[in-house]
Amino acid sequence: MTRPSAYLSRALAAYRRTGADLPYGDPRRAHGVAMEGYFWRVTDRDRGRSLIALIGVNRGPRGPWATLGLAAWPDPALTVTATTQGYADPARLGARAGSAFVADERRVEVDLGPGARLSIEVDEPLPWPRARFGGSSGFHSVPALNQYWHPWLLGGRVRGSAEVGDQTWELDGAQVYGEKNWGKGGFPDSWWWGQAQGFEDRGACVAFAGGQVSAGPLRTEVTALVVRLPNGRVLRLGNPGTSPVRAHVLDESWTLQGRSRQWQVDVEGSAPLADAHVLPVPLPSLGRNTAGAIEHLGGALSVVVRSGGRVVWRGESSLAGLEHGGLDRAEAELRRRGIPTGAVGEPPARPQP
Repeated sequence: MTRPSAYLSRALAAYRRTGADLPYGDPRRAHGVAMEGYFWRVTDRDRGRSLIALIGVNRGPRGPWATLGLAAWPDPALTVTATTQGYADPARLGARAGSAFVADERRVEVDLGPGARLSIEVDEPLPWPRARFGGSSGFHSVPALNQYWHPWLLGGRVRGSAEVGDQTWELDGAQVYGEKNWGKGGFPDSWWWGQAQGFEDRGACVAFAGGQVSAGPLRTEVTALVVRLPNGRVLRLGNPGTSPVRAHVLDESWTLQGRSRQWQVDVEGSAPLADAHVLPVPLPSLGRNTAGAIEHLGGALSVVVRSGGRVVWRGESSLAGLEHGGLDRAEAELRRRGIPTGAVGEPPARPQP
């Protein structure tokens, strides 16, 4: 005779395989959906540098495979690849692809060949606070969405280095951010994203993600906006009924306005299109990558936070990550740059002085 607890465990496992999580669950653990993406961003304000490392563990027709990438700024470096090795840990935050990419909540090791290596450890982490939901708020509990988002690491101090082209970057003391995104069908038709550290207040962090989310016939547009204030308080806006966020995104500008009964958050971002990396996104069911995201690693971002109409914090960063995504948009940008059809990524069109 099967115990009720066994039924409950199987039911919960099946529920998580849709991509959803119960309130107070841990969305960092792998769900077993078509795509589990893990992303780290390092911001070195003192040296004027930033870099990103990404791994997407995908389920394709021939089994698991992975999307890997490493990009840097202001040096226009980008290395992307796909591999038939890919594993996302169902027990804790962790992902790996052979020896090319090994990461968990305290370290990231990337080896994509000469000029594309990263080895860091995270000290003094500033994790997402224990809360009912993660970055996607109540949408975390909705089964079978095409995309979920959770910024699980809102700060920390880096120890380590990176190999960027023919340079070695010492990263000790730089700031780090980490997020996870996952879903049953990959990325939406259009999306926008941003993240910034490098403020005068080291404890501050801003992150946002928006786009079209869908589950079967249900389709809606939503933007989530997260701010970690210098005093450690974390604000999360983006519930359509109680704290809506309006987003207006163009090729070179990102404007967000978030409101709740107590809080008002205004974000302005900008970056020249020519300075963007074109990054790959996976097509899990096809077993391959395609160009999909136009991402800046050194954009300008300003934020103003008000409580009850009174300004409680404002900040500016010149090393913001700013992204506008969509397969058609990315392909059009590659054509504008004269890149041959079939390319899945491209560094900025012009080198920085």
